[in-house]
Amino acid sequence: MMAGIRLIEVKEEILSDNTKTAGQIRERLRAANTLLLNLMSSPGSGKTSLLLRTIEGLKGSLRLGVIEADIDSVVDAEKVAARGIPAVQLRTGGFCHLDAAMVTRGIDALDIDKLDLVVIENVGNLVCPAEFDTGAHRNVMILSVPEGDDKPLKYPLMFSVCDLLLVNKIDFLSLSDFNMALLRERVLALNPRIKILEISCKTGAGIEDWIAWLKGEAAGFNV
Repeated sequence: MMAGIRLIEVKEEILSDNTKTAGQIRERLRAANTLLLNLMSSPGSGKTSLLLRTIEGLKGSLRLGVIEADIDSVVDAEKVAARGIPAVQLRTGGFCHLDAAMVTRGIDALDIDKLDLVVIENVGNLVCPAEFDTGAHRNVMILSVPEGDDKPLKYPLMFSVCDLLLVNKIDFLSLSDFNMALLRERVLALNPRIKILEISCKTGAGIEDWIAWLKGEAAGFNV
């Protein structure tokens, strides 16, 4: 770097501010006994389909709210709200992720004292959302079978920051060369503590295990 030029690490400052705000979100929701979950995936992997299955599976047990994020759409929030679930749509206007400040605005629009669980449906991609702490207590990602078993090699950070991996669309396994054993090996090499569940939002396979995991996390959170 040439003499006289001042270097300002903008990304480091942004991430530092975001981390502080994320910590405040966790404390706020902890005080309200509300578990915040950040759901991430590529577009088309089944985030909204999973949420609709989740609404049915949690009916009568956990009070659910949803924060939807899209670059420019309200379609997913409309689907959730049509099922009687409090939903907030965050339109990012070009941003490829949610950060803690955006999530704060979503939380402000929900009555969190009346909710046991809030799910953030993050913007669909496997890069930017992994870099920003949303303030969530748990991070969950979906990988669909058609995407391939090599994604941990291409997007290691996403798999490293998650507590749970849902492998969706297992009804496609017989039609693909997806290697589940190899995927597990690659994911666990990156993140030995991660839990992996195989599901199909189309057939309902594995959904009971997902619902049981959610209930267990919520119960442990409120102890």
